[in-house]
Amino acid sequence: MSHRRQRSRTRVWVSTIAVLGIVAAAAVPGMAASSSEQYLKQSATLQRSAQRELASNVIGKLTEEEEPGGFEPGSEIVESAQAFAFPRMLPAGPGDVNLGLASQAAFAARSNLATTGGSWSEITNKPYNSDDPNYRDPIISNSGGGSGLVTGRMAAVAVDGNRIYVGAADGGVWRSTDGGATFTPVSDFLPSTSTGALAVNPDDRAVWLGTGEMHTAFENYRGAGIFRSYDRGTSWTRVGGTQLNGSMVSRITFDGRGMVYASTSSGVFRRSTSASDSSPWQVVLQPGEAEPYGFWFANDVQVEPGTGGKVVIASVAWRGWHTNYNGFYRSRSYGDPGTWSMVDPLGIDRRDIGRSSFAYSADGSRLFAVIESIQNYNYNPDTAMMGVFVSDSASLAGPWALIADTGTFAASPGTALALGQGYGPGIQAWYNQAIGVDPADPDHIYVGLEEVYESTDGGATWTTIGPYWNFGLPCGVVDLDDCPKTTHPDQHAIAFGQGKVWIGNDGGIYSRELTGATEWINNNATLRTLQYYYGGIGKVDGRDAYSGGLQDNGGSLLLPGAPTMVSPFGGDGGDVIVSPRDGLKIVHEYVGLDMWLTTNGGQTDGSTTAFEEISPACGAFTYTPDPCDPNPRFIAPFEADVNSPNQHWVAGGQYVWESTSGWNTACSDSACDWSIVHDTGSGSQVTALAVNGDTTYAGWCSFGCNPGPYFGAGIDTNYGGTWHTVASPTVVNGGDPLPQRYVFSLVVDEADEGHVYALYSAYSRRWIPGAGVGHVFESHDGGTTWYDISGNLPDSPADDLVMAGHKLVVATDVGVFITSAGNPGTYTQFGSGLPSAIPVDLTVSPDGSYIMATTHGRGMWRIDSP
Repeated sequence: MSHRRQRSRTRVWVSTIAVLGIVAAAAVPGMAASSSEQYLKQSATLQRSAQRELASNVIGKLTEEEEPGGFEPGSEIVESAQAFAFPRMLPAGPGDVNLGLASQAAFAARSNLATTGGSWSEITNKPYNSDDPNYRDPIISNSGGGSGLVTGRMAAVAVDGNRIYVGAADGGVWRSTDGGATFTPVSDFLPSTSTGALAVNPDDRAVWLGTGEMHTAFENYRGAGIFRSYDRGTSWTRVGGTQLNGSMVSRITFDGRGMVYASTSSGVFRRSTSASDSSPWQVVLQPGEAEPYGFWFANDVQVEPGTGGKVVIASVAWRGWHTNYNGFYRSRSYGDPGTWSMVDPLGIDRRDIGRSSFAYSADGSRLFAVIESIQNYNYNPDTAMMGVFVSDSASLAGPWALIADTGTFAASPGTALALGQGYGPGIQAWYNQAIGVDPADPDHIYVGLEEVYESTDGGATWTTIGPYWNFGLPCGVVDLDDCPKTTHPDQHAIAFGQGKVWIGNDGGIYSRELTGATEWINNNATLRTLQYYYGGIGKVDGRDAYSGGLQDNGGSLLLPGAPTMVSPFGGDGGDVIVSPRDGLKIVHEYVGLDMWLTTNGGQTDGSTTAFEEISPACGAFTYTPDPCDPNPRFIAPFEADVNSPNQHWVAGGQYVWESTSGWNTACSDSACDWSIVHDTGSGSQVTALAVNGDTTYAGWCSFGCNPGPYFGAGIDTNYGGTWHTVASPTVVNGGDPLPQRYVFSLVVDEADEGHVYALYSAYSRRWIPGAGVGHVFESHDGGTTWYDISGNLPDSPADDLVMAGHKLVVATDVGVFITSAGNPGTYTQFGSGLPSAIPVDLTVSPDGSYIMATTHGRGMWRIDSP
């Protein structure tokens, strides 16, 4: 998730100040705590991203065609998820695509290819500090928020004695044997590094891994099944047949009598823990009809303590609307198929149950639940949560008592979220929710939403122990660094062990003593699971510096010789432009083509700005340009001219924009250096760009760019002097037919503006009806004639391509491959040692000596050029 934005800055923060009861002047670092009037005057021009991003009206916007029979709240995490996952299933609807089998086939094809080239080595092998006081831009940085060292989203945590296992969203499993001080990756080369669940079988200490993250956002990449390790993660074996390929897993749990259960996006499954590895999973609960998108979303499965495995409960619900299966289910017959029934829980409106998570007290005396409300999800501007409930009898039927709701948490000491902003506690209960009970004390409860909450009296009172951030809190009145460090926002997992509670969230893993705790322990120093979208390289003091845009962790900067990476840019990061000659000259993207330019790497103590907003989009924050772009993608593309990178840029929304001012580009509501050079049409969006001098190529998609029968895509160019379409559903090209899929990347030859490559996402028509075949296409005549050069490349989404000498290097969802540029089509795997996380972007170093792969889950890597 990215932190929220708000156009009406002063109005929002007057109300926020009133609710929090703080001195207004305190929130901007480097600014004296004088009068509220002085602060509000300055806030009109120096509004920290942390202050601007908790928005009203972040919920309620319709998204095109996302859910039949209803609508989806328009929030940035939804759009982020769609931006990452929808291109991988276009044009068909998600229910028509077996991504699991498609991915499995692609990995099998990869394994049949030889490997050439050297070894990949990690670039981003340094801690990532989100709070460096030297990178505290008062408008766009989140430095000072208190998250400290951060890494990519952690979806699962399991503790086994002195060993801690954490599972990253697309970064695999990491193990610690020293109390969380250091972690080592242990699943880098499994077919999927997307983690949904981790559990340790208490009977034999085997570690179980459910691949496929299931926090009900479509950026949650599907998995390759469930794996087991008997040697603490050193080696893994797939457990079961192909039943769970392409599914997502939310919980793995054991019943104490030799059975293991998994709640998945395909329902609830079980098998014997002692059966052979190939013994299939048995489906025990798939109520109603599979919807939406062909899924039964089983959010949780638990075995009631003290029943010897006889009583098993599950939550099966889709967050967006009430399917014919939404609800709580129970089996009193050891979870056998046919013994499950829906329970009408006394004290909870069964019709309003959305995504839910359970937690039993260790003694089995009580059952707790955090529940999302479908009604609130669709219509409440403050929250999507129904509440936190307890069944004092531990019965799923109840009676249930409400022990906390949005108002409770909004009034709890320490919270940074106030009602009335459109971003109250539980606003993303459909995405981030977790609950846990101290094994030694049934009155000691932890709840994870956007923040972390604790109760020591069974839910009678609550304290916010992990505020969303430190901005606006009384501790930061004089200096933000006076505040205790907090957790990163958006909590996903809670576990207990070694006398601590362990919390996994969008920024990594944090822990805290169960008793007597006064502060959080940050455990992210050695975790390398950053989820990049794009990366760039530029020289600083004669050596290379690295920048990139990240999911919910802003924009990073790694300077030569620096002990840590820093985060000059807050919120979500997206595309980047980096000057090859000066790595401190960077354009970052917030989302929606909201471009920000810095010429000093974002360095400032907060007393001056280091970034200037230069966006031509209608959603620009500090101004509204006229004209402006009404329809950019969530992660919208912009590119520098391959022959004039410091002077000539293009950017894409509905329109193709051009600036010839380079690092002097400026934009405001009265004047803007961006000019419209092409319109792709109402409802269309640019997905990829390439520019060489006067020639620009623009890939686009139409009809909302969502999966479905009306999806359209194509390529426009002004090659030859005038804009025209060279690829679309209605254009017949010479050579090989282009597929009808999302154009992920366009690459133009710097020596020949008519020589261009087009890379297509998703899978071929074997998996997706109407999708066509091929992933990499080449044209020598400006797109009039195309040739499919995919050859023996695995049938997997193609992400990017670079030209390196006489070779082409291609990144796909299943790895990086290389072929001859002069006679392309015979591919080999390029290099060894690159983890299985998706390489979404490729960059050639300024001196051409190496290639960088930017991954969505395992940071940045490099290999010598061929």
